[in-house]
Amino acid sequence: MFRNPRRAALLLAAGAVAAGAGGLLDRRESATAFTISVSSPLRRLLSAASTGLPSRNPLLSPWQGGFPIRNSFASTSASPINTSNQGSSGNSDDSRCGRGCLGRDSIANAAAAVGPAVVNISCVPETHGWVLEKSIGSGTIIDPDGTILTCAHVVADFQSRKAVIRGKVSVTLQDGREFEGHVLNADRHSDIAVVKIKSKTPLPAARLGSSCNIRSGEHVVALGCPLSLQNTVTAGIVSCVDRKSSDLGLGGMRREYLQTDCAINMGNSGGPLVNLDGEIIGVNVMKAWPADGLGFAVPVDSIVKIMEHFKRNGRVVRPWLGLKMLDLNPMVIAQLKERSSSFPDVRKGVLVPMVTPGSPADRAGFAPGDVVVEFDGKPVESIKEIIDIMGDKVGVPFEVVVKRAKNISVTLTVIPEEADASR
Repeated sequence: MFRNPRRAALLLAAGAVAAGAGGLLDRRESATAFTISVSSPLRRLLSAASTGLPSRNPLLSPWQGGFPIRNSFASTSASPINTSNQGSSGNSDDSRCGRGCLGRDSIANAAAAVGPAVVNISCVPETHGWVLEKSIGSGTIIDPDGTILTCAHVVADFQSRKAVIRGKVSVTLQDGREFEGHVLNADRHSDIAVVKIKSKTPLPAARLGSSCNIRSGEHVVALGCPLSLQNTVTAGIVSCVDRKSSDLGLGGMRREYLQTDCAINMGNSGGPLVNLDGEIIGVNVMKAWPADGLGFAVPVDSIVKIMEHFKRNGRVVRPWLGLKMLDLNPMVIAQLKERSSSFPDVRKGVLVPMVTPGSPADRAGFAPGDVVVEFDGKPVESIKEIIDIMGDKVGVPFEVVVKRAKNISVTLTVIPEEADASR
């Protein structure tokens, strides 16, 4: 490749210095010396190549006066290198990674940040002196006072809207301490519950993150006590960020989950789903039994709203309209227009395929085929936006603008009722 053998030899030596290949690092005051081990033929070639080099060239100062050969090692020096991020294997550690970067210790660090706050929860029901099957699960302490997030099905049975505590709630921390827990609130629909324990000293607590910006493919960590095996960590990725309950064949009100491929087993219920920053982004609630790698978690943003409802109302209040709704996008709209030329000319909105007889929406005059384009004076293009606008407002009238066949625009007034979680 090179017509000049001297230049080729020197480039080879310089490359070896830059890569640190086979080198021994010797820290000096103003420079870092690299000692490069080379074979005998290469030493002879380097020595010959260095003959006749300009002795005053500052760029070649390490080789002035000939390439020094010393005890079968070729030695040179280079500018100082920051070795503070070098691990034992020679690779940079996680401190060079940006937010969300997966490094050698990323999963271990995330687990270490949350692990001390993960607890084992067990309930032992008793009926007329008979001890029934024990319910086991996991939870996470989210404040030093002992507030614990877990699954409702771990600590409560539901009769209509009322939660019935399964039995005595026992909470075991990672360090072996045991406490008796008190169930503050439990919501059947979301399967989220809050348990409280009392301690004379502050307890380890994990911090809540956000789930709104999570993307499919991000690395996550699941912690919990599967089969009562405490301090268990599994890892995987987010498989889907908005898996709907209808996709899973679950009836009732609409719910959304984070789908992951982390190993989830009996006893993981209520344990945290954690990002690489050591923040809780969800609570693991279930898995698909016929398949491995299909676990589902309630997003933490939904959990924060649920906890606000608990504090404000003592329960989660959900307005109910009696509408089956479908988000529209350009492809769906084009397909609907192909089926019916009278479909309204809309670019976005929420389609109403079905109206429940006798529901608030039915009384308000909604009809199958309506496209909701405004709700409470705000343009809408998703079901989530409608749910967010309603919040927990029950008995409050909302004006809704719908588009019908042949572009007829109608304004309706609907008054939501409180949803029955058993629906």
